[in-house]
Amino acid sequence: MGSPALAKSVGTTAHHVERVYSIVEGVTTTPGAEEVSASWARSVRKYRIDPDEGRKPTVLSPGELRPLREPLEQLSRSAHDELDRLHRLVNKAGYVTLLCDGGGIAVDCRGRDADAEEFKYWGTWLGGVWSEETEGTNGIGTCIAEERPVTVHRSQHFRSRHIELSCSGAPIFGIDGKLMAVLDVSAIDPSLSEQAHALTGSLTMMSAAMIEERFFRECFRRDWIIALAALESESSAALLAVNKDQRIVGANRTARTTFSLDDLALREGIGVWSIFERDADLMRRRNGIEFQARLVIAPHGEAVAALVTPPGSSPAASRSLASLAVQARPRPALIAFADGPVPAPPAYGGLSRAALRRVREYIDAHLSERTQLVELAAVAGVSIHHFAREFKRSTGVTPHDYLTRKRVDRTREMLARTDWSLSEIAFAAGFSDQSHMTRHFRRLLGMTPGQFRWSQR
Repeated sequence: MGSPALAKSVGTTAHHVERVYSIVEGVTTTPGAEEVSASWARSVRKYRIDPDEGRKPTVLSPGELRPLREPLEQLSRSAHDELDRLHRLVNKAGYVTLLCDGGGIAVDCRGRDADAEEFKYWGTWLGGVWSEETEGTNGIGTCIAEERPVTVHRSQHFRSRHIELSCSGAPIFGIDGKLMAVLDVSAIDPSLSEQAHALTGSLTMMSAAMIEERFFRECFRRDWIIALAALESESSAALLAVNKDQRIVGANRTARTTFSLDDLALREGIGVWSIFERDADLMRRRNGIEFQARLVIAPHGEAVAALVTPPGSSPAASRSLASLAVQARPRPALIAFADGPVPAPPAYGGLSRAALRRVREYIDAHLSERTQLVELAAVAGVSIHHFAREFKRSTGVTPHDYLTRKRVDRTREMLARTDWSLSEIAFAAGFSDQSHMTRHFRRLLGMTPGQFRWSQR
């Protein structure tokens, strides 16, 4: 007699094949197939793959893989830490982490050596080929075909051989806005529930966005980078690279979509002020400290919050590995916090430009001191009452709020660049004590100073 397990497997396989053809032909619909039905149809009609085909997936040899890895070496180096971080999160659940090229070939891999042979058998290992054209619907190949995050759980795969697999793939777009690679996590666990596997989709998307942002920042580390929080229709921040002439020299996929930018526009040297209303002071800061800014999109006048990162302070600094790490690190949390409420622009009046410049310079020079309103009014050359009213008209915030924001900026700089204790930083930034600093830091950035310092490590 035949094995009951084998009989069950054959029955499951036959049912899967029947279900695939039934849905592709439009005879039936079943829950869970909606997300992959278009891919199933491509697999049948375009690629003419047999869902019952039993061959093993192709795994390239090291020699075959070597020339395919070279084009992505820079991305692999850039993604190294994030791949490690993601794998630490999913490893205990039995997942392997793969970085694949635009053809669906795994060029980098994180997995337990003890499981290597099993993963190689299933093709989910270094050198595995997972294009939709060869394997039908799967998390890697379908992600490439549709250029969107894809989670495929067990029987959502096209080939019956893969119905014990679960995978989540997320696209990584290059600085040209085109799909460059796919980040994927895959597991071989028949008991894995769809709800449990669905969590990996969000993790994979977050890690792919981090890798994409870091790679963009590394490529444009000598330029200003303007990061706008993700719009509702986008999954990642819009990133613009602006050179010293205030021309846009780089834009990620989200920015290209948002502002209708293409390679031709970038080659012709489109100015950043053709997108935003001019802010002459925005790119005059030379202290290398990133800052939040309020930009107005031209011509419809929509105000957006941005995180602006100046270029490396010097050629020598940009060659430092430590400096590169700080300059290129992704800022998803800070970009999100920058998308909070921003002060409204002045409708009329305000201090003269010269007076406002003197006040700002005085505040920067005396930030650690107890600055009184009477001192600032004297610097501006006006009465206290007139100063408070006109300063808010000029900046959109009160003098006290402006001082607090500057002190939080100084705190953020020292947290990232020094090993001082929190109490020492609070004193140096002009706060009365550590709790005073923590309260305002959390209010403006959404996290404590300690959490921010940890995020920079």
